Amino acid sequence: MLVAAAVCPCPPLLVPDVAAGAAGELDGARTACADALGLLAASRPDRLYVVGPADEGARGTFPAGSTGGFAGFGVDLSVQLGAGPAAERPLPVSLAVAAWLLQRADWADAPVEGLGVGEPLEAERCVSTGRQLAAAADRVALLVMGDGSACRTLKAPGYLDERAAAFDAAAANALGTADVDALLGLDENLAYELKAAGRAPWQVLAGAAEGADLDGRLLYEDAPYGVGYFVAAWS
Repeated sequence: MLVAAAVCPCPPLLVPDVAAGAAGELDGARTACADALGLLAASRPDRLYVVGPADEGARGTFPAGSTGGFAGFGVDLSVQLGAGPAAERPLPVSLAVAAWLLQRADWADAPVEGLGVGEPLEAERCVSTGRQLAAAADRVALLVMGDGSACRTLKAPGYLDERAAAFDAAAANALGTADVDALLGLDENLAYELKAAGRAPWQVLAGAAEGADLDGRLLYEDAPYGVGYFVAAWS
């Protein structure tokens, strides 16, 4: 069953080598992510699943030892998801960011496996996937990667959409209170229009958390680049 979860954003800029001179702008998010991972470790899970958005071709499972990197962002930096033999498929960016967070935290508390999910994945399938993950071990933890809307300002990747702030506020409240029903109530079509890549991973979390009676805390909420970033811890 699910005993704990951490929710983190997944912009490559979270990695200081990628952000370069702008690295300080996300110091608060990095600190919050470290705190959330500390709570995951304290839950003493038997297994950790890392779930994040992925493009077609980078979806599905990634065993421990899978590697990724940030060469596409001009940075010669490689990361590995947990311990194990290197796998053929490279990690999608969201899971590479997660691998960097785990390496930064010296994660060695439980075996790790990754799962890339498609942004259009229907809520029902998200829930089913989450249930399967939660049933995979006696004590399961999730590290859930995903961003909110990308339409918060005129300079945002998706330009300004007046609906974005309300969508992000609802998502932040649901993540901060571990409100499974509210997460499942996030509109798939609206999330797609607002380029909210976290919707599907968050709904996988909702499926995994059914019946777990976890409490949530929102550790970080901001939109520094016109994209909603949230960090939450469930335990």
